[in-house]
Amino acid sequence: MVRKIDSATRIPVPGGKTIDEYVGRVNSGDGQISIAHMTAPAGWDEPAQTPEFGEYTLVLKGTVIVEHEAGTTEINAGQAFVSEPGEKVRYSSGPEGAEYVAVCLPAFSPETANRDE
Repeated sequence: MVRKIDSATRIPVPGGKTIDEYVGRVNSGDGQISIAHMTAPAGWDEPAQTPEFGEYTLVLKGTVIVEHEAGTTEINAGQAFVSEPGEKVRYSSGPEGAEYVAVCLPAFSPETANRDE
């Protein structure tokens, strides 16, 4: 059955980043996948996390910087990256900020992100 999703739910996060979830646990009740549009201001960062979900991210504008076990990787507009479940990562944005779409399998939840405190 086709389900039209008319709008997103804004997920509150600190640091000036916005997360607008279109598909996922909060907005559509889907636990198997989440799709969110994110906007991060210049210089934004967040604590490291070891999520239980895979994340597939397409950068639309700016740069997302991913710190991981093998080093640091910059992903620019028009590029994408994949992080595997159980992989420790830390995200930040470049000097012009970043706009990107993230797809998580299974769906993102704060509990399964396993963020460092």
